Amino acid sequence: MKALGVLAGLVILSPVLSWAQAQDQRERTATELMEAVMWNKEPVGGPFALTDHTGRRRTDEDFRGKLMLVYFGFSSCPDICPTDLMAMGLALDRMGPAGEAVQPLFITVDPERDTPEQLANYVPNFHPRLMGLTGDAADIRTATSAYRVYYAKAEISGGTSYTVDHSGFIYLMDREGRYLGFFPPRTSAEQMVTVMKPLAAAR
Repeated sequence: MKALGVLAGLVILSPVLSWAQAQDQRERTATELMEAVMWNKEPVGGPFALTDHTGRRRTDEDFRGKLMLVYFGFSSCPDICPTDLMAMGLALDRMGPAGEAVQPLFITVDPERDTPEQLANYVPNFHPRLMGLTGDAADIRTATSAYRVYYAKAEISGGTSYTVDHSGFIYLMDREGRYLGFFPPRTSAEQMVTVMKPLAAAR
């Protein structure tokens, strides 16, 4: 088993628990889920079936043969989501042709508002190959549970609208959909390139 390590901002972990050994998927705190990812307490990643921003049904199997760069957020997010999505897009551009080996994915944690139409207006702001994914509440719960993502609605003062609190890891998956590690929030494009370019070149 590989040891816990950090390579140019990518935290690399090896799963130590099977799904059967993981905790049940009750409502879990941000701390629990963050520790599960950061300290290798549970496996990360797994199957999902969602709808992309063109209305096409997609599963994780569609991206086999490419690295996946997976980010969970929502289109109304005022700060951290745009910052990290911009860094992802810049990283892909700076990788040049090698960037074609990486599929960037933006999975919403706000399916109520993030329809395919909304995502179609949102994701091109960051990269032409960024794919937005949404679904019903159960579909999103399946994906977030697999990736140990924390998210919760938070009412804005006055109760007429809401925001969504969520964890902000950027997950890197290999060509078979297996978890390689994560980039912490606000990782620079340069750090992502340093990690991903060699992986994209390897076959």
